[in-house]
Amino acid sequence: MSLSRLLAAGIFAVGVAHGSVSFAASPCGHSPAHEAFSVQGLKSELMVTALKCSAQDRYNDFVAHFRPELLAAESKLNGYFRSVYGRKGQQEFDNYITQLGLVQEDAGLQSGTLFCQQRVAMFDEVKALENAEDLANYAEGKDVTQPSSFEACAAPSTTHPTAPTRRRTTRKA
Repeated sequence: MSLSRLLAAGIFAVGVAHGSVSFAASPCGHSPAHEAFSVQGLKSELMVTALKCSAQDRYNDFVAHFRPELLAAESKLNGYFRSVYGRKGQQEFDNYITQLGLVQEDAGLQSGTLFCQQRVAMFDEVKALENAEDLANYAEGKDVTQPSSFEACAAPSTTHPTAPTRRRTTRKA
């Protein structure tokens, strides 16, 4: 086993252990909506890293490897935004994705030249992940910048108010 693979496996183990602590400390536990926000945040952070640090090939490898998991997380988020915002769900989802990219790019600008040194190693870490559970645990364990606090345990159930029932009365003459 090469030194880089051993290092990646060790970093992965720390990430998984940290992710487990994060689940226990989170009021949501291991909820699908919270997990989807974390995975989307990780995907966005890796994309910003790829663009800023000329690591597009590594990002493309990540997306190719985890395509089903990334699509599932996006689908969960779309469902969340639809259930919370109704017809404006897609617009709010698009706003979230835009804001997510902007705050992560801003964090990169604040880090200056250290950004790439700090972030590129994440590609080695995610390369060591094997499945959806590993990805979710890793994403939960990372301190990924979000545009605002999303403690979304589950989308609230939406109830559609029913129209008042009108009784038809006939008048007797």
